[in-house]
Amino acid sequence: MSSPTPASVTPLKLRASSLEASSIDSPILRPLPASLSNPPIVSPALSSARRVASSIPARNPIALRLYKVLGANYQDPSTLEALETLSSFYSSSPATESILGETHDHVMVDEPEAAAEDEGIIEWNVDRKARNDLRRNTNPNLKNIGTELAGNARKNLRRDLETKLAESSRRFLQAFAEVDQKLDALETHVQDMHRRCDEAEAKLQATNEGCKNLLERAAGLQSQRQVTAGHQSIVNLFLSRFTLTEAETESVVSRDVPVGQQVFATMDRVESIRNDCRVLLSGEEGETKAGLDIMSLTSSLMDQAYHKIARWCSFEFRQMGRDSQLEVGPIMREAVKRLRQRPELLNESLKVLIEVRQNTLLNSFIDALTRGGPGGLPRPIELHAHDPTRYVGDMLAWIHQAVAGEREYLESLFDVRGDGRMVGSVRVSKTTEEEGYITQLMDSDLVKLCTPLRVRVQQTIRSQEGSITSYKIANLLQFYLITIQQTIGSEAILSQTLKEITDVAYRVFFDTIDAQGRSLLRFLHPPEPDLAAPLALRDQIHVLREIMGVYESSLMGENDPAEREREFSQILEAAIDPAMEMCNKMCELKKDLTSWNRAIFLINCYVFVQNALQAYSFTGQYVEQLQKEVDKNVRILTTEHYEYLLHESGLGPIISAINTAAPDTPLSREPVASSQAVTAALGLFDTFLSQLDVVSSPRLLLLSVPRLSTMVHRKALHSVALEYGRVCDAVRKPENKYEFSGTLLGSRRPFGEMRVLWQVLGIDEENPDVTL
Repeated sequence: MSSPTPASVTPLKLRASSLEASSIDSPILRPLPASLSNPPIVSPALSSARRVASSIPARNPIALRLYKVLGANYQDPSTLEALETLSSFYSSSPATESILGETHDHVMVDEPEAAAEDEGIIEWNVDRKARNDLRRNTNPNLKNIGTELAGNARKNLRRDLETKLAESSRRFLQAFAEVDQKLDALETHVQDMHRRCDEAEAKLQATNEGCKNLLERAAGLQSQRQVTAGHQSIVNLFLSRFTLTEAETESVVSRDVPVGQQVFATMDRVESIRNDCRVLLSGEEGETKAGLDIMSLTSSLMDQAYHKIARWCSFEFRQMGRDSQLEVGPIMREAVKRLRQRPELLNESLKVLIEVRQNTLLNSFIDALTRGGPGGLPRPIELHAHDPTRYVGDMLAWIHQAVAGEREYLESLFDVRGDGRMVGSVRVSKTTEEEGYITQLMDSDLVKLCTPLRVRVQQTIRSQEGSITSYKIANLLQFYLITIQQTIGSEAILSQTLKEITDVAYRVFFDTIDAQGRSLLRFLHPPEPDLAAPLALRDQIHVLREIMGVYESSLMGENDPAEREREFSQILEAAIDPAMEMCNKMCELKKDLTSWNRAIFLINCYVFVQNALQAYSFTGQYVEQLQKEVDKNVRILTTEHYEYLLHESGLGPIISAINTAAPDTPLSREPVASSQAVTAALGLFDTFLSQLDVVSSPRLLLLSVPRLSTMVHRKALHSVALEYGRVCDAVRKPENKYEFSGTLLGSRRPFGEMRVLWQVLGIDEENPDVTL
C-alpha cells in the first residue's frame, strides 16, 4: 500500500473550512431583504432599520421572513397590543417616564432616546395605565406613540435575535474544531495503515514468486483430483447399480436371516442387476469381463437364494402340514411363487408337502371313522354303520369336505383368485400352470383315502339285499362322483376310485333288480277273479316308485330331459319288463281264460304301471310303450263288445247275410234276411235300445279305469249304429226287392232314421268319444 499523499489530506481540511464557512453563512445569521425590512413609517428609527436591511443579502429565506414580519405596518389594535406586550420585556428609561407623565398635555421624545434609537438600543417600559390609555386612545398625545413603540420593539427584537444567532455560531464552530482534530488523528491512522499494507503487499509478492512452482503443481494435482473424483463417482454409480450391499448379500447367504421380504427384495435387486447387465453385454463393444463376472456372481447368488427358499418351504411344509386347518401367509405365498421359476426345487418341496398331507388326511379320516371329533362331537361315523345310507353318506361327506378344504388351501398357496362362481355351480376347468399344480397336489394328497373308503363302501354295498337301499347308495355315490370330478378332475385317483365304487354299487343294484325279476317269474299264479293287478306287480311298482323318487331328487335330475330319460330307461327295463312278462305268463296259466278277460287283466296291469310312471318326466318314452299295449287290448275289447252288442240287438244274422250275399241274388230272397226276419230283427233292436245303458256295460265293470270301459262301450255302440245304417240301406235298395221298405223300417224305432239313432245313443256320428 502506498503512503498517503497531500491530496488525501486536503479533503479533510477543506471539509472543516467548508463547515466553518457554512456556519457563518447559515440561514439563521443572514439579514432580511431590504424590500421586507420596514413598513412605510417615517421616523428616524425606521430609517436606520432600512439602512441596515439594505445591507443584508436577499438569499436567506429565514431572514427574509423575519424582516418581513418586523417591517410590516402595525396599526391595527391587536398588533399594537402584541407590541406593547413585547415591549414590557425590556427595562424603562427616564425619557419614557417623562413622556408618560405628560400624557394630558403632549407627547415628547428627548434627545437621548433619539440617539439610542440610532444605535439600536431602545428601552421601552409602559405601565398598565398608560397602555390602557393608549389602547382606548383617551390621551390625544399618545396617538403618535404607537408608531415609535413599534419601531423600538422591532429593533430590540432584532438585537436579541442577532445576539442569540452569534452565540449559536460560536458554539457550532467550537464543535467543528473538535471534529477537525479527530479528523487529523484519523488521517494519521490511515497513513499508518497504508504503510503497513504496502509492507504486506511487498512480502506477498515475494512469497508469490517463491511459491509459483508449488502453486502450479497444486493446480495440476487439483485438476487430477477433479478427474479422479469424476471417475470415482462413475465407479460408485456403477457399483451401486451392479453390486449388492453387504446387508443384501448377507440376507441371501446367511442362515441367520430368515426368509422374508428382505430376501425377496434382494432377489428382485439381483434380477434387476442381471437385466441391466444383459443390456451391458449387448452393447457395441460386445461382452466385457465386468459383465461376465457380474452375471456369474448374480447367478450364484440367485441359486443360493432359491435353495434357501426351498429349504425354508420344506421346513414350513413339515410344520404346517400336520394341521387340519391350514392358513397360508403372504411370505409362504410369495416363496412358492418365486420357486415356480425353479420347478425342480419346487417339486422337491412339494413332495414333502404331499407326504405330510397324505398322512395327515389319512389319520384324520381314521379318527373321524373311529374316534369322532374333538370331545366326541361329531360322533364317530362307524357308529352309524347299521344305517347303510347314512354311513356311506357321512364318509362321502367327509371326503368332500376334505377335498374342498384341500382345494382352498392349495388355491391360497398358489395365490389363485376365486373365479366368482356360485356355491354348488359347476367349476370351469382352466389350463393354467397354477391349476396344473393344484390338480396334481390334490390327486397326490388324497390318494391314501381311497383304500379305506373303497373297502368300507364296497362291504356296505354287498351286504345289502334291498334294491331301494342299493339304489340310494349307488345314487349317492354318483352324486359325489360328479361333484368331486368337477373339483379335482376325472383323471384323479380319488375320482377313479369313486367311479369304481359307483360301478360296483350300480352292478349290485341291477343284480338285486334282476333277482327280484327272477323271483317274480319263479312264483306264478293265475289271475284273481277280479282281474286286478297282482300283488307282486304292486310291490315291484312300489319299489320302482321309491327308486324314481330318489332319482328325481338327485343331481342327475338337473340334466337334459332326453339325457335323464336315457339314463333311467335301463332301470325301467330291468324293473318293468320282468313284471310284464309275469302278467302274460299268469294269463297262460289259466286255460279257460277268455281273450276278453285276458285283455281286461292286461289292461289293468298296464294301466297300474302307467299311472305310477306318469308322475315323472323322465319316463315318457316307457309310458308311450305301455300306452301302445293298452290300446292294443282296448281294440280287442272293443271288437268283442261290438260283436256281443250286435248279437244282443238282433242285427247279427242280417249283417251276416249282407256280408255273405251273392251280388246277383236279392237280399230279400235270403231266409235270414226276408221281410219277416227283418221285421223281427227290428223289433229286437227296438227292445235292445229300450234296455240299453249308453254309458257303460256290466261286462266292463272289471276294468280298473272307468274311462276305458266307457270308451270301449261307446265305440262298440257306434259300430252297432253303423251296422243298423247298413241294414236300412240294404232294405231301401230296389235290387234287394223288399216290398213296402218304408213301412218295414218305420214300424220300429228308430224308424230308419240315423239321426234319431244317434240321439238315442248320445253319440256323435264322426267322433264316438264325444257325447251329444
